[in-house]
Amino acid sequence: MAQAPALDDATLCLVDFAAAIATGHDGLLRRSAERAVAQDVPAGWIDELVLQSVLMVGWPRALMAMGVWRSVAGDDAPDHDADADYDAAAAWYTRGQETCRVVYGENYEKLRANVRRLHPALDAWMITEGYGRTLSRPGLDLVRRELCTVVQTAVLDTPHQLHSHLRGALNAGATIAQVDAALRSVEPLMTREQSVKAETLWQAVRERATGDAD
Repeated sequence: MAQAPALDDATLCLVDFAAAIATGHDGLLRRSAERAVAQDVPAGWIDELVLQSVLMVGWPRALMAMGVWRSVAGDDAPDHDADADYDAAAAWYTRGQETCRVVYGENYEKLRANVRRLHPALDAWMITEGYGRTLSRPGLDLVRRELCTVVQTAVLDTPHQLHSHLRGALNAGATIAQVDAALRSVEPLMTREQSVKAETLWQAVRERATGDAD
């Protein structure tokens, strides 16, 4: 009996588009968007992915990605954003704490202390804007959000963040097989050195998660 794939086709397309966003390559973005349309990936998933990508790749590449997506998908933006209540900063902070605590698990307090030492504004922005306003939005579950962040940090060659989000994906409920599949899917976009670095980090996280240091 054939084993079911670790990631369904729609999620693989989402991860693929996340990696394409990180490259900033127009042709790659367009091909990834076309695959997403062909696989009937929910448009809301793509919208949420691009919105959260601002945190990893910045505004220029996120705007470019959304432009390509609108062009390929042929649909218009929503008339309004139901989650854009700018008077809700306190609520964003609360839900940001909850989401960040899920992602970082036992390292949550250490993360907060380390970021506060860098600058208290970074800590506040990380929780309110990053985890609260952005990553806690409805429309895309946390497992898929973390898998997309994993591939983006791998392609961007940011090992510290990759390590954190490899653990974060597992903390959010992703399986080891799902993270494996996400990382394998973006290997063609990385140099050999980047691939080895990512695999080494993942092996360390995987061993810690399973207690298997083989």
